[in-house]
Amino acid sequence: MAITTIIDQKSDQSRRRKSRLPKGRQVGDADLESVARILGDMPRRRDLLIEALHLIQDDQGHLSAGYLAALADLFRLSQVEVYEVASFYHHFDIVKEGQKPPPATTIRVCDSIACMMAGAENLINDLKSSHGEKVRIQPVPCIGRCANAPAAQFGKRAVDDATPEKIAAMTSIDPEIPDYETFDAYRGGGGYGALEAIQSGRMTADEAITIMSDAGLRGLGGAGFPAGRKWSIVRGFDGPRFLTINGDEGEPGTFKDRFWLESQPHRMLEGAQIAARVVGCEKIYIYMRDEYPAVLEILQREMAALDHAGIDIIPMELRRGAGAYICGEESAMLESIEGKRGLPRHRPPYIAEVGLFGRPTLNHNVETLSWVPDILTNGAQWFASKGKPDHPGVRSYSVSGRVKKPGVVIAPAGTSVNELIDNFCGGMAEGHAFKAYLPGGASGGILPASLGDVPLDFGGQLAEEGAFVGSHAVVVLSDKDNIKKAVINLMKFFEHESCGQCTPCRSGTEKMVKLLSAPGPLDEQTIGDLEAVMRDASICGLGQAAPNPVAHLLKHFRDDL
Repeated sequence: MAITTIIDQKSDQSRRRKSRLPKGRQVGDADLESVARILGDMPRRRDLLIEALHLIQDDQGHLSAGYLAALADLFRLSQVEVYEVASFYHHFDIVKEGQKPPPATTIRVCDSIACMMAGAENLINDLKSSHGEKVRIQPVPCIGRCANAPAAQFGKRAVDDATPEKIAAMTSIDPEIPDYETFDAYRGGGGYGALEAIQSGRMTADEAITIMSDAGLRGLGGAGFPAGRKWSIVRGFDGPRFLTINGDEGEPGTFKDRFWLESQPHRMLEGAQIAARVVGCEKIYIYMRDEYPAVLEILQREMAALDHAGIDIIPMELRRGAGAYICGEESAMLESIEGKRGLPRHRPPYIAEVGLFGRPTLNHNVETLSWVPDILTNGAQWFASKGKPDHPGVRSYSVSGRVKKPGVVIAPAGTSVNELIDNFCGGMAEGHAFKAYLPGGASGGILPASLGDVPLDFGGQLAEEGAFVGSHAVVVLSDKDNIKKAVINLMKFFEHESCGQCTPCRSGTEKMVKLLSAPGPLDEQTIGDLEAVMRDASICGLGQAAPNPVAHLLKHFRDDL
């Protein structure tokens, strides 16, 4: 009995000691020291959680369970909060206890629509068969290089028109920085003159808003909301206010923002400073997709150059996305900037009133801001007159697919796809006849060549056809392409990128892929019912617009069923 009593007492003492420890994974001192070293002097703030995750992954190549626990401890967050954020984003590689870390080198190959048409599936299979376990071959959604399909990334280095031989010859995994207009070159050409006019009072905020409104500049990230009106709305709410810049162009077929930032980054930076100054924003946050490492390097360099140039600027902060298409939706982007999962918010309230950190927020696309300095320098009529009748302004069209010269086309608003193909892209590729096109990326629908003269602009005839121009991503398909296969590719993209917050989108995209992929005749009744539920009940535009290409498949391309 005495021995039993001693054992029971020791067992009680052990339980009491364990009960004093926090629940969950215990944080090791070595992990704490390593994570603290990686983070350096970064403030331990919740909104910097994703930036901290990036730093750890950059240093280690993955996120171990011990490091995630240490990060939670340093940020004074629960481990589940850190894990749910890290696991939400595709670019974070979480390695659980006992798992093997991923290979040091990853080759990402885009398998979205333009790259699929260019043979991405064969490229992926060839790479998998020719590389062992030392290299990870990872099919990924659009990486914004659709004009050079199939596109890949070797580490952080872009590989255009990728082949196994070209990838095998790569000697560096670091991004290649293209030639671009530096601060000195931009300043020497009159850059930041429009900003100085605002700062000096030669142009008042009201005058700037009037010019922007008369010019007809609209949001060029997809929604097309008038820029001048947006400035007035946000300016009408009490401060403090913020400006956010959406550089997360993840829509398949879109690469125009990368084009501008890899060539003339200060157009956007000056436009951002002007917009923030006019609206009265205290700080600017630039949210840039992680798939653009060269752009991130350019922005870091040029923001530093601007900061040291002696110009009175509003503070700017660069934030990296982490591979989530949903963060192109403005409220999901704000959640990501705040260090959370990128889940779209319910509206109202709109972000103009309750936005980043609960404050009024002006959100703009990269291209929208890039036109601001030119418009204020040259006047509203200068910009408006560049468009077609009833279509003011000029646009950057990302054109890819079956054309001889794919790329970014600067053309009048209201230009048709036939004009883009014939007048700007050198015609159809050799041996291909024009069959169909996506007027606005994956979510804008898919129209037949017989509607090739429809003006590509917001609303109008395009809207009557159940399509939209969105971010002006035009993908051209030919008689060599099966439209049903193309639509399945688009729906698989939406299935992969759904944030999972609402059932109509999360389950609807998955079910739509299964219905389209099933053998035999399509169950059109179920597809129609599913489409209605997704459009009516999804929280954000991803689920609401995802059925567009399916509806057009059934309406215009029944021969491909």
